[in-house]
Amino acid sequence: MLTPTPTRTPHGRWARHVAMIATAVAGVLALALRLAAQAPSQLGSIGSLPAPAPAATFDVSEKSIVDLLAAQRIGTVTSRELVEKYLARIQAYDQDGPRLNAMIALNPRALDEAAALDAERRAGRVRGPLHGIPIVVKDNYATVGMPTTAGSLALAGFQTGRDAFLVKKLRDAGAVVVGKTNLHELAYGITSVSSAGGQTRNPYDPARNPGGSSGGTGAAVAASFAAAGLGTDTCGSIRNPASQNNLFGLRGTMGLSSRDGIVPLAHSQDIGGPLTRTVTDLLLMLDATVGPDPADEITRTSRNYIPPTYGGSVGDAGLGDVTIGVLTPLFGTAPEDAEVGRIVRESLANLRSLGAGVVEVPFPGLDDVLRDTSVINAEFKFDLLDFLAPFAAAPMRSLGEIVESGRYHPAVETVLRRANDVTSRETPGYRTTLARRAAARQAVLEVMNDQGITAFLYPTLRRKPALIGEPQGGSNCQLSAATGLPALGMPAGFTEDGLPVGMDLLGGPWSEPTLLKVAYAYERLVGPRRPPKTTPPLAVGR
Repeated sequence: MLTPTPTRTPHGRWARHVAMIATAVAGVLALALRLAAQAPSQLGSIGSLPAPAPAATFDVSEKSIVDLLAAQRIGTVTSRELVEKYLARIQAYDQDGPRLNAMIALNPRALDEAAALDAERRAGRVRGPLHGIPIVVKDNYATVGMPTTAGSLALAGFQTGRDAFLVKKLRDAGAVVVGKTNLHELAYGITSVSSAGGQTRNPYDPARNPGGSSGGTGAAVAASFAAAGLGTDTCGSIRNPASQNNLFGLRGTMGLSSRDGIVPLAHSQDIGGPLTRTVTDLLLMLDATVGPDPADEITRTSRNYIPPTYGGSVGDAGLGDVTIGVLTPLFGTAPEDAEVGRIVRESLANLRSLGAGVVEVPFPGLDDVLRDTSVINAEFKFDLLDFLAPFAAAPMRSLGEIVESGRYHPAVETVLRRANDVTSRETPGYRTTLARRAAARQAVLEVMNDQGITAFLYPTLRRKPALIGEPQGGSNCQLSAATGLPALGMPAGFTEDGLPVGMDLLGGPWSEPTLLKVAYAYERLVGPRRPPKTTPPLAVGR
């Protein structure tokens, strides 16, 4: 029987880490809320802020949401100037330089929307920590004023005339959508290639893929095309790009955030969420987006589990009450798995130094537990039909019409045709799959409870980013997708050739506050963020 590493009392170097982290997170989050809440007449009360610098010299690369909020608050830059600076980076690096090809469309009203938010600020109205903050949104979210193509030429020009629930929540919070990002077409793949957007490249090595399906958001956030971004995750589509772009990304408990207005892949596995460069930015994005939506019944129970602010989750940074279960079967045994596995295991020393218990969990039979638990093929055709039905002007009305049109990338032809061949929503095979998913969830929770595991840890992908044109192997996406349990993707380190490696923390239902607490403590100790060399700060005036 496995025995968790005993909890240690704070002493020595670990105690200093705990004190440093608790002080830092409290200060950062308090500053964000303070900056958001104060009126212009109170400017002089923030004595710790630097004097305004010329806007021309302010560089947005790697700036956090709190950095950008402070810069607006003290008058260094306006939201409109921030949008201009991010657009300059997009111009320099998306179709030029490394040609990341992360963006599929720009918001033609972004500058006007930012200017309106600047006017609100001057009038003394600041909506919150996201006021005036530029973000990007994956192109399977419905958006007012921009097409929603899900990366497919078959949906070129498709105007929904509305915002998805999460997009509306962000706009209401004061965020500015700079543009929409490329994705693996119709979100059905993990290398981010599409007929409408082409192939997105990884900013850490443009010869490699950026993960997917939210690879455009991952590459854009990593390259500082915006402060943060929205992705979706049906089976790894937030966490894979987080892993391959040195980011943090959360796939929440099913029901944490609304699916309304997201082009579906499989309703019982789809969920939206943020991709960010820091945990603090992740907290702020979550605060603005999660919660009940009358249009999505599954979110009804979330109101009982969402804290007033996720910032309160990380105030006590000690991990003495946390036991990490190292999920051995998901590390793989192939020679190609060895480098990533080593990097992830090396990160365990940092968690131990923060007081966490660490225990190996062999989990016999996990492969069998997870086998045949995906419902994507069974649900996609019918979910897409339901999504398109209310839009009389939609260029396509069904998956069958998309397949017949031929207006899609060859990379998705096999999966589209296979999904279109499904003839019925309810089949004995589908019901069996749903039963297997329920059994998998129960089995995972039993192991966690029996062994006192707070969260499982394992590589997000067992292998480093694949070269463009090659398949991406080593996905561990199914554990969270099949069980509906939350998984937080976080950086683990870099390969010898400089490619990011990520790891998942998977917890019990509604354990997001605990996962964020672990991630924040780890981030403060390790400082895992390293910007890509292909997208450096722009020269002043460029």
